[in-house]
Amino acid sequence: MTEEALMTAVKGGELQQATELFDRYNKRIYNFFVKICFDRELSHDLTQNVFLRMLKYRNSYKADHKFQSWIFQIARNVYADHYRKNKAKFSDFADLEQCAEEASSVIDDMERSHKERLLQRALTKLPEDQREVLVLSRFQELKYEEIAKMTDTTVANVKVKVHRAIKRLRDTYFELEKI
Repeated sequence: MTEEALMTAVKGGELQQATELFDRYNKRIYNFFVKICFDRELSHDLTQNVFLRMLKYRNSYKADHKFQSWIFQIARNVYADHYRKNKAKFSDFADLEQCAEEASSVIDDMERSHKERLLQRALTKLPEDQREVLVLSRFQELKYEEIAKMTDTTVANVKVKVHRAIKRLRDTYFELEKI
């Protein structure tokens, strides 16, 4: 059964079908959050919130839309709501070295290679909007059209953001490699 058919069934009251959607998407949503906020425990909590919202707002799902885009839009909203509620804990002048260490810690726990750790550290140095489009397009493999709908922008704008993010990521990666 497709995700769209499963979600239509959930919308129609067959809540047991939500289990299948959870099984298909919980790891992807969790990985999205880990790559955005670099906190495994928080990512777990945010992932749970996504699926709670999926059930709560199931009637807002439109059968002619892709489920993947809809669930990742919920994920983005969950993250934005968390950020807004905890804004005092965040700063525009975040300690990038601390973020890089936290990202490295997460990667070390997952036993990634040296190059992957460098890539992750470089990713932490990107502005949040660039990091988000890279995670959605490259790690979650969403199409530019889906990202454009989620971010309420044009496909061309998404392409430009991804291009600039990749260039900046590449430059940062090579800087880190020299160290």
